[in-house]
Amino acid sequence: MTDELNQILFSYHQSDFKNRLEKIRREINRSAWFLIGDNRLAKVIEIIRKVQKHGDKAVSEFTEKFDGVKLAAEEFRVSDAELKLAHDEMDKNLLKSLRQAIKNVQKYQEEIFIGNKPNLSGHPGIQYTPIESVAICVPGASAPLPSTVIMTAVPAQTSGVPRLVVVSPPRYQNSIHPVILAVCYELGIDEVYRIGGAQAVAALACGTATILPVEKIVGPGNQWVQTAKREVFGIVGVDSIAGPSEVLIIANDKANPAWVAADMLSQAEHAPGSSLLFTDSKVLAEKVLEELKKQVGHLDRAKETIRCLKKYGGIAVFKTVDDVVYEANDFAPEHLQIQCGGQSKKIARHITNAGAIFIGDYSPVAVGDYWAGPSHTLPTGQTAKFFSALSANDFIKSTSIIEYDKKKLAKSAGDIIRLAEVEGLDAHAKSIRIRLKAQQD
Repeated sequence: MTDELNQILFSYHQSDFKNRLEKIRREINRSAWFLIGDNRLAKVIEIIRKVQKHGDKAVSEFTEKFDGVKLAAEEFRVSDAELKLAHDEMDKNLLKSLRQAIKNVQKYQEEIFIGNKPNLSGHPGIQYTPIESVAICVPGASAPLPSTVIMTAVPAQTSGVPRLVVVSPPRYQNSIHPVILAVCYELGIDEVYRIGGAQAVAALACGTATILPVEKIVGPGNQWVQTAKREVFGIVGVDSIAGPSEVLIIANDKANPAWVAADMLSQAEHAPGSSLLFTDSKVLAEKVLEELKKQVGHLDRAKETIRCLKKYGGIAVFKTVDDVVYEANDFAPEHLQIQCGGQSKKIARHITNAGAIFIGDYSPVAVGDYWAGPSHTLPTGQTAKFFSALSANDFIKSTSIIEYDKKKLAKSAGDIIRLAEVEGLDAHAKSIRIRLKAQQD
């Protein structure tokens, strides 16, 4: 079965090399959201429309259809008692680890938060204020994802968001996994709804009788969730297209093949998840392939992981390191690891498009996923070319402050009038002249 993986290794010597890269790129994009022409895009739009029109009733119907759980509107919200019980029953060692992870994220987010600067007055100035209400989408994966709550909620709390909402589909005993509920309780989040998918995004954006609308929706999710976020953008703010996980590893002959293979498998096991190795070393490429074949057989989800590697993965051998860096920037991956020995930091300086960069042999993606401090909610599907990692700075808005006195206005009046008149905006010019006249009278 593992010999199927032989096909994922290809080299710049091959005539179809660029076509192979382009095919992988297209598959990654398709996994992030529904493209124009995909009939599922129309289905997402129809879900949003029905929730807009029918509110809670539509949310209930779609929850039963997609999650197999029948919920009345009054059952959407998780009670305070359920949140507390989940926290009380959490494994104490796990709680200890989660609390330290929370502290790590808080420390990092506080350090990078631009809103810590004092409000400015005079000319020019700027004022930062938190967004008043934010919703967090937590995927309903086969295993609970408490780290997603931490990596989205803590940055929002750092910025001072007063109302935080968490939604997650009822995939665990017709509800949300207790570990997720326990983390919500630990963070003081008490507005939690057991709904997910495009219908949850629509409810959060448009509001229902049960669910008050929010002003921004953040968090990872599948194609349905990310496409729905894109469709409601403008009604509400969104963070980025944070779809299925991706890793692109840049490595040379100094890298440990077993570690590179393990890092590739850590993303491919998400199924879907993209795992790529870009290297200038044919020897390393072949060794990593053998390690993949050896290690994947020990995974619980070996078949799914192999299928994922074949569709979204690859080991590409390039002629030069410069070629590797150029193509890596064009792929703009969610996670980019660099395992090139003493050259790793130098190469990192040339990476301009990536959600997060992990430098060196001892910085696997898992460190960022759970512990280091930066949020693991990152742009996917090449959107790292224009989106950034989620941070506390995504939960504030800035307002320009402009304050002139008589003297300043008089000094600039002629220029302002001249600019207004060239644009044909006579009333703009007169708003300046009337003040000059008052000064002269």
